[in-house]
Amino acid sequence: MLTERENIIAQLRQDILRMQGQRPATDRLAGKLPLGSVLDAFPHSVFPTGAIHEYISATPAAMAATTGFITGILSGLMRNSGPCIWISPDPVLFPPGFSAFDVKPDRILFVQARKERDICWAMETCLQMDGLSAVVGELPGLGFTASRRLQLAVEKSGVTGFVLRPKPRNPHHTACVSRWQVKPMTSYYPDDFPGVGVPCWQVELLKIRGGRPGAWRLAWMNGSFQPLPDTHAVTASSILRKIG
Repeated sequence: MLTERENIIAQLRQDILRMQGQRPATDRLAGKLPLGSVLDAFPHSVFPTGAIHEYISATPAAMAATTGFITGILSGLMRNSGPCIWISPDPVLFPPGFSAFDVKPDRILFVQARKERDICWAMETCLQMDGLSAVVGELPGLGFTASRRLQLAVEKSGVTGFVLRPKPRNPHHTACVSRWQVKPMTSYYPDDFPGVGVPCWQVELLKIRGGRPGAWRLAWMNGSFQPLPDTHAVTASSILRKIG
């Protein structure tokens, strides 16, 4: 049972988050988002919904890894909730692959737009729609003004937005609530079981409004992100360097 002083402090924290453009923390997603210990980095250990999250990728491999990581988050956001819209310039996504992260591909509407201004317009329009779980868009040249427009859109609708930025041309400040960088790691084989292995990532939360940045090495196992054992520390980029 919280004391009156603790209730006042908790309310003040919620008010600060609201002024910073984040929705008040609730337990609506409690037990749904499979992020494990990563949740401790967010305010009140709750993933910020109704916010724009920015992902920077320097290589195609990192972009592919980021796509998988975001899909894992979507598996929780879309559970008993609305569909998702994914906007990109090229049809490079493989919809059946989303099933590996417990996301049914028929619940994602894939939209193709060539020009960044069209992607930005489509993303802003979709973020204003009620009933969606999330909107994902590929915008390498995202600037502060455009990111602010996207953030204002989600503050009204409560939809969560993800911006993928492959090889960003202007990695300056944006109005996004968080900034991430995801890199691929070699697959992990639990109990040395032979086969393809489970996907792994080196995840860095570079910025989080009201929270604490951090870094994790994660694997997708049993429908959730789980920490990798300390013995598994080889990244895909290091292997490519050795081969080259």
